[in-house]
Amino acid sequence: MIGNFPSTRMRRNRINHTTRRLFSENKLSVDDLIWPIFIVEGNNIETEVSSMPGTKRVSIDRLGAYVEPAARLGVPAVALFPVTAKEKRDPTGSESYNPDNLICRAARELKNQFPDLLLIGDVALDPYTSHGHDGIVKDGYVINDETVEVLVKQSINQALAGIDIIAPSDMMDGRIGTIRQALDQYGFINTQLMSYAAKYASVYYGPFRDALESGGLLKGDKKTYQMDPANRAEALSEVEMDIKEGADSIIIKPGMPYLDIIRSVRDKFDIPIVSYQVSGEYAMLMGAIQSGFLKHEETILETLLCFKRAGANAIMTYFAIEAAKILQN
Repeated sequence: MIGNFPSTRMRRNRINHTTRRLFSENKLSVDDLIWPIFIVEGNNIETEVSSMPGTKRVSIDRLGAYVEPAARLGVPAVALFPVTAKEKRDPTGSESYNPDNLICRAARELKNQFPDLLLIGDVALDPYTSHGHDGIVKDGYVINDETVEVLVKQSINQALAGIDIIAPSDMMDGRIGTIRQALDQYGFINTQLMSYAAKYASVYYGPFRDALESGGLLKGDKKTYQMDPANRAEALSEVEMDIKEGADSIIIKPGMPYLDIIRSVRDKFDIPIVSYQVSGEYAMLMGAIQSGFLKHEETILETLLCFKRAGANAIMTYFAIEAAKILQN
């Protein structure tokens, strides 16, 4: 048996921790992490999102202390998501371009306290519309070009407030090129565009809508503008179009159920890819961790490493602070 045994033994490269470190094909670091945070009106507010254990909504007066661990641990960026009061919502999402809206005030506060922390601003109308859709609705349909006009105003508004990276998540056609042109015209040549290029109409967004207190507003679904979960080739077309229109990086959302999309995009395009480990993924993992079905730290690190292996450059995750602490140790 020994004479016929293969001379190559794959286990030799797995024999101990040091050897495994040396030959590891992918590595996870704090540099890969983006932390999404929810901001809310009011004072002295820091409340947990019931469907997302450990994730909080925070008012601006507490925002600095809440974000400080991210800056201290070296997390490069935070993504801001505002919880807009119902009385400020309307059918066209006009609060999105109010220069004193929640996300703009939060951006100015964070830039003042943490000038080197990258701020990513979500650009879409669903946090601001009374109907919960990402655009303007006419006769039951989200109309494209009129929505893009508002998204442009929203983008300029955020750039003026100090947002470093504009992240359109609306999935309207042509919005990347139109926003890029407008940013350049206003002198924001170095403001980046991180496009949600492949955003699927997924069931995994439920807890996020809970966090934004917008789930009850939505009438119908978002399938006329977000992508069909059955489609892969369409994602490649969406990414290619956004690259041609001027996207500096692209987001694929959700994350783990769509690792094949990340891999397909990585194989075809040379552009930074961000994977968004969305609220539903986080809620499932936290549920299993809290029930004792999965190990806490090991689960977080393995899950995030999967995105790197698939080809992502960065990961937007609600585990960012926990992951950074684990990696630091």
